Amino acid sequence: MASTDLDSPAVGTPAGGSATSQAKQRGAEGVAGLKSYGTLYGSSPVMLDLYEQIARVAATDATALIIGESGTGKELIARTIHEHSSRHDRAFVAVNCGAIPDELIEAELFGHEKGSFTGAVQGRIGYFEHANGGTLFLDEVTEMSPVRQVKLLRALETGTFFRVGGTELIHSDVRVIAATNRDPAVAVKENGLREDLMYRLAVFPLRAPPLREREGDRELLAQHFLTALNQQEGTNKVFSKRSMETLRTWSWPGNVRELKNAVYRAFILAEKSVELPHPHLMSRVKKPVTLGDSMSVWIGTPLADAQKQIILGTLKYCGGDKRRAAKALGVSLKTLYNRLSTYGDEEDASQDDSAT
Repeated sequence: MASTDLDSPAVGTPAGGSATSQAKQRGAEGVAGLKSYGTLYGSSPVMLDLYEQIARVAATDATALIIGESGTGKELIARTIHEHSSRHDRAFVAVNCGAIPDELIEAELFGHEKGSFTGAVQGRIGYFEHANGGTLFLDEVTEMSPVRQVKLLRALETGTFFRVGGTELIHSDVRVIAATNRDPAVAVKENGLREDLMYRLAVFPLRAPPLREREGDRELLAQHFLTALNQQEGTNKVFSKRSMETLRTWSWPGNVRELKNAVYRAFILAEKSVELPHPHLMSRVKKPVTLGDSMSVWIGTPLADAQKQIILGTLKYCGGDKRRAAKALGVSLKTLYNRLSTYGDEEDASQDDSAT
């Protein structure tokens, strides 16, 4: 998403109002009703709550761990924290740990001396030094091997490190923000993340909400993307009524990144009226879980009863795994629990609670 600068960087919560109210006041509304906060867009309750958390942690130098699915904007959250911190005029360096071979990650982070390994024909400073005085964003930190995580933990705890092959102790004043699309507790259990590093990173954990939980944001974001495309291309295309109704009622299976790409594809195909989702684009958007089975519902079955049959049938098919069933149904885990609570004991056949 494009960035919209605010009137001035906000460090903490100004006197006379909460962080949420300040976010609302500072948020630009290029599309009616769509708030922006730093590089983030969204007006749903979960996003307003996120804005307040960002405002609070930005006022400190605490490390933060952003947890969220792919496409939820974890890097945008990190950038917004940086822009609203006292380090806003210094470097923001983003590193995708999963894209760097494990044998090179240490040299990339801390630098290396000439001749320290094959191919090191000259010395080079690493990301920690590039980000000195600013913010270092480590995306997909759980993809780093436990051996390399030890070096990262030491750098975080002491603010010092050695370049690969070097003997000089380097000091660097860096604020680290990390992100992962995995549950940190599960990553620790599966030996993908050191427990001591998790606690060091998650001084202030933040959750990037998936689009399916952002009530009302789908329509606003889609219109925001379409408006930007119209301005870019000098056109005046509009969404069809059917498209907007679909956005309001359909549980979108992807996140903001997928929505933005889908709008772009539909824009390219449209003459004047933009149809979203376009039938020919559905296979290009992230799909819900395919269960490979079917069930029948009689025509004329009351909608509430049909929904109940589908939910309970899906849960039973998933062996009682509520998380998998929620994903298959395209709803949040909380929504599934709310539905099941209204059905009482009728879900007894699916009582495996392993997903909770």
